[in-house]
Amino acid sequence: MLVREAMTAPAVTVPVTATVRQAIKLLYDNDITAVPVVDDSGRMVGIVSETDLLRGEFEADPRAFLRPPPATEKAPPNLVEEVMTRRVLTTRETADVADVAGLMMSAGVKSVPVLRGRQIVGVVSRRDLIAVLARADHVIRADVVAALADYDQHGAGWEVSVHDGVVELRGQADERTERVAELLTRTVSGVVRVDLVHT
Repeated sequence: MLVREAMTAPAVTVPVTATVRQAIKLLYDNDITAVPVVDDSGRMVGIVSETDLLRGEFEADPRAFLRPPPATEKAPPNLVEEVMTRRVLTTRETADVADVAGLMMSAGVKSVPVLRGRQIVGVVSRRDLIAVLARADHVIRADVVAALADYDQHGAGWEVSVHDGVVELRGQADERTERVAELLTRTVSGVVRVDLVHT
């Protein structure tokens, strides 16, 4: 599966001039955990996450301590550019979702901006990937059948079964038709593997 088939688009972004509170509201209102930061020309200059935005936002409550908590010397950051991460992991629309999932896990990030050249076209998040894997087998099967019906002019008549995202295609076709059927099936959201069975 390609990133463009799993990503959320268009991408929600926040201007570099936004305040921390504005960015917090943006994340909350859109139910997301991170957002790309853009300059006046729309070019990405960083990313800001929940963790970045929460840093320094809460003062200690004296009711939670036997003694008064120490006074904070430094005021919390006010602008997004003060807390954002400037070095951002990105991906392309045509990248493999499996590679991006591996990148997220190894780097410990929840969201990866998707670029077309230098333009942000979407964001792929852990939640997006979970949504793909959570698709019901009967929904996946219906989408696979529809995709194959659009192509199958030669009457291969595939029997399609799906279990836990694994699609089994049963039929009799030449090598080229099998290859196309497998590729079409892989484009369906939620498919984790395709098994071809000759009858």
